[in-house]
Amino acid sequence: MDVDEEKLSEFVYKAIGDIGATLTAGLVVVGERLGLYRALAAGGPMTPAELAKKTGTAERYVREWCAAQAAAGYIAYDAASGRYHLPPEQAVALTDDASPHCVIGGFIGMTSALRVVPTLIERFRSGKGIGWDEHEPGLFEGTERFFRPGYGAFLVSSWIPALEGVEEKLQRGARVADVGCGHGASTIVMAKAFPKSTFAGFDYHGPSIEVARRRAQDAGLTDRVTFERAAAKEFPGIGYDLVTFFDCLHDMGDPVGAARHVLGTLAPEGTWLLVEPFANDRVEDNLNPLGRLFYSASTFICTPASLAQEVGLALGAQAGEKRLREVLTEAGFTRIRRATETPVNLVLEVRA
Repeated sequence: MDVDEEKLSEFVYKAIGDIGATLTAGLVVVGERLGLYRALAAGGPMTPAELAKKTGTAERYVREWCAAQAAAGYIAYDAASGRYHLPPEQAVALTDDASPHCVIGGFIGMTSALRVVPTLIERFRSGKGIGWDEHEPGLFEGTERFFRPGYGAFLVSSWIPALEGVEEKLQRGARVADVGCGHGASTIVMAKAFPKSTFAGFDYHGPSIEVARRRAQDAGLTDRVTFERAAAKEFPGIGYDLVTFFDCLHDMGDPVGAARHVLGTLAPEGTWLLVEPFANDRVEDNLNPLGRLFYSASTFICTPASLAQEVGLALGAQAGEKRLREVLTEAGFTRIRRATETPVNLVLEVRA
């Protein structure tokens, strides 16, 4: 085998960068948990000693963390003063949980997902799955914090208005089921925007439902928001004007069965809002930074989750619209439309 030394060197340099990126991800979580980013955002340029004093941490650790973060481009260093600062753009991405540009949840979730590597190696050999409930709690927190800013930015302002007649129904008063609701972020966003409607959130993961109930209580929404543990093929109720699935259908073992159940719960002229990770239909069209993220997350989380359930269809996080349409059509739906999209999401309107 002939080896191009220049290409080899380029790849090794890339691999070294990826190893550094792996370690950087862990240090981002350290910075978030210890409040280092927030202290820099609020306090301006600081020496490591000043930052350590501000956050109640040890200067020697902070000094090394600062240098590593500056080398990664996450914070900036002024050699003349020996101080580090957080540029405003990084401050938004790393500290503003309300911004759709916030990425901190991704770091929390994905560093937690890495902890299943020994199990994942064994499951590669056996073909068995890894249930969502088998992961570290950091994955559940990180997933919510990664997706919640997008729901806050787009769900009410863009996604729902893109559906035929749905916004008007919600304004008048409608029944909504939010399936795979996790910690209830999407449910609560909708409930706050449409005070005349009632919302039922369902998820098979008991601890997430407990968190969602606390969130609803804290928001003062328990009079018209409920959360219940239920699988996507079994959630109760009929006559829903709107059923929503946010970034979860591809995780299900039997997405056709789940879709068929949705069809049976919708009111006449009811709508299913299906939001999935953005993907093109062909692998070669997804070989980009977003595809790298979603294929990798799918290998750790989504595909194993599906394989751990009945059927185990394992759509994966990059199924694409064509494959999703096949699932929906098999379940009995006849009207499927891409209502809108974002750089990270496909938003489908699905009707009987």
